[in-house]
Amino acid sequence: MSSAKTLNLLATAHTYEVQGKKVKVMKPKMDTRFGAGNVKSRAGLNREADVLLTEDSTFPAKSLEGVHCVVVDEAQFLHPTVIERLREVATTLQIPVICYGLRTDFRSRLFPGSKRLMELADTIEEVKTTCSFCNRKAIFNLKSVDGKETMEGPTVCLGGEEMYVPSCYQHFCERIALATGRPVNFQTAWAEGDAADAAQQIAKRKLSQSSPSDKLAGRDVQKKARGADESPPLQFEQEPDMEVSPQKA
Repeated sequence: MSSAKTLNLLATAHTYEVQGKKVKVMKPKMDTRFGAGNVKSRAGLNREADVLLTEDSTFPAKSLEGVHCVVVDEAQFLHPTVIERLREVATTLQIPVICYGLRTDFRSRLFPGSKRLMELADTIEEVKTTCSFCNRKAIFNLKSVDGKETMEGPTVCLGGEEMYVPSCYQHFCERIALATGRPVNFQTAWAEGDAADAAQQIAKRKLSQSSPSDKLAGRDVQKKARGADESPPLQFEQEPDMEVSPQKA
């Protein structure tokens, strides 16, 4: 986190374009933190993505005619199959594909998309940043919820007050131990994370299978509840499948 990944992507796209070359900017459709199609750096620079990627995305040669480079933001969220299709673009169409993203999640495990990318990439360049608590190199993304460091929750977090900051190994372990009262146990955290991910997928399937009348009834209940006590509305619409992070580089 906070390593200027997106800033580097935007600079790369700009370099190609000032040379009169065509660039395709892509990002996962699920990442709506800065707007559905917006690719934005915390430094303030932004542009619209040309292509929003899903698990079903393909890249016909005709759609990339005249393109000199493809750049992809938040590549960790891509399905491994999409990574393989991008590899084919680079190989068969001879178009450079440059992907930017996180290597690991907040439990230190490789994202599936990042894992496949590291397996297939011709070159891997690390964008370095320093720990938020010292000047050592950061290798972890430390997650906090309501100001308390944690290793709990699904890998892809929906809503809430999550914040991710870069951290070195020492401060990651120290902050988690201080917050939880026990030493870091990666194996336990991974097992709990797998269970949380499975529960999240079940909840998503149930929501997608609910009938339109169920959703309308939900909005009705929401409306009446608000009329009664003006409390915050319940959310019945499906949340975007994304990891919320106010610390995006």
